[in-house]
Amino acid sequence: MEDVLVPLGLFGMVVAIVALNVIGSASRRKAVLETVREAVRSGQQLSPETIKALGVQEKPKGGDLKAGAILIAVAAALLVMGWTIQTTTADDEVFAIMLAVSAFPGFIGLVLMLFGLFSRKKDQD
Repeated sequence: MEDVLVPLGLFGMVVAIVALNVIGSASRRKAVLETVREAVRSGQQLSPETIKALGVQEKPKGGDLKAGAILIAVAAALLVMGWTIQTTTADDEVFAIMLAVSAFPGFIGLVLMLFGLFSRKKDQD
């Protein structure tokens, strides 16, 4: 029974941390929107400085490029790890397995990099 509970607890903790982060950011966003709604109802004009003071952040430029580069670096690290394991053991299939595993973050990173480049080109036009 303990053999199942320990890994399950580990993965459950990761899910709980992500869920708490999502719930917290959604509640903060909801509170800011409610404040803006009340200000508009009372007839106050909201300047960009006021909206920034409420905590509304602009989407950072190049965010897709940064995330894409990080995911491509993770894919490269997985490839290096597979190559290192294969050279230290007699198992010849390790590199092929790690190549398949690294394809997920690598392709997602590649798509994010393309999105970032296309959005940058679109902003320049």
